[in-house]
Amino acid sequence: MNPESSLLRRVVFASALYDLVVTVPFATPWTAEVVLSNLQALHHALGTGGESLPAFTATHLFFVALFGTIVTLWSVVRLVQPTAFNGAIDTAGRALFSTWMAWALTQGATRVVLGFLVLELAWMFAQGGAILGSRRWRGGIPATAR
Repeated sequence: MNPESSLLRRVVFASALYDLVVTVPFATPWTAEVVLSNLQALHHALGTGGESLPAFTATHLFFVALFGTIVTLWSVVRLVQPTAFNGAIDTAGRALFSTWMAWALTQGATRVVLGFLVLELAWMFAQGGAILGSRRWRGGIPATAR
């Protein structure tokens, strides 16, 4: 058994669990509205800089809930099948999400986004590192030893 595969599966599972906890509240318009309101309050309480979150209309909340639903479902897929393939796709998605967060920050978004960006990058590097590490093993022998 590849010792790295166990670590890889645990990291993919853990990142999926993190995503599930973070995105379930965004999966309905009603809960998303509460979360966004709390993020707006956090922005004001911390005096973070960047623009405050706007009042969200039904159309905004539809798109937020759409994102929340898709990411929640994707989390369940990775919880059930924490494979290298699913982890690799997720790592690529985290790179894209991080890019959009960084873009939003450069455009003046609330600095509360920075907290999400730090966690997104942390999971991207943890998961990507586990994937790259598992590729070094072939039949239990590190590739560097061949």
